Amino acid sequence: MMRSICLAILLMLSAPAIADGDDHDRARAALERGDILPLSRILAIVEKTWGGRVIEVDLGRDDGRFVYEIEIVTPAGRLLEAEIDAATGDLIESDYEDD
Repeated sequence: MMRSICLAILLMLSAPAIADGDDHDRARAALERGDILPLSRILAIVEKTWGGRVIEVDLGRDDGRFVYEIEIVTPAGRLLEAEIDAATGDLIESDYEDD
């Protein structure tokens, strides 16, 4: 399952972007500089921590650092949002949407 998610994200990143071209370029550059971990490593952390199915991944900046914002459907069927430090893989915050 993780391979499918990684493949889908890689395809999205390699496809021509219309509105988000600059964002994709910044993300690629950050990865190449070593400022962020590869998404595959982040997804491995998510799978180990929560299991379930990743349904959305966004890379953004918060307080000057890159953050992966990930939505997960847990094995129990709950929707979880997690913010993970993109440089370290550390959990910043997580919250169940149905609480």
